[in-house]
Amino acid sequence: MKHINARIFSDGLYFVQYIDRPAGDAELAAMIGLRLVLMTALVASLGFVPMMLNTGTDAEVQRPLATVLISGIISSTLLTLLVLLVLYRIAHGWTTLPA
Repeated sequence: MKHINARIFSDGLYFVQYIDRPAGDAELAAMIGLRLVLMTALVASLGFVPMMLNTGTDAEVQRPLATVLISGIISSTLLTLLVLLVLYRIAHGWTTLPA
């Protein structure tokens, strides 16, 4: 769980770091950041799929745990990509980026 929180924090810092850059830098940073966030979320989610599909011994414990972890990773990714940027813009103003 600490790893997931650390990933969310570091991805959020990455976005906030490049949000006030000139337009060219911001677009490049957004593409790199989007790839970073989506790849880490995809790898982490896919790692728990075998645990979620388990039907053997201890499946009654592993399946709910994997379901919660996958949904947490997906929701944290959405929060990082959408909500964090909106909250930053609300806190620092909706000024346009210089060209």
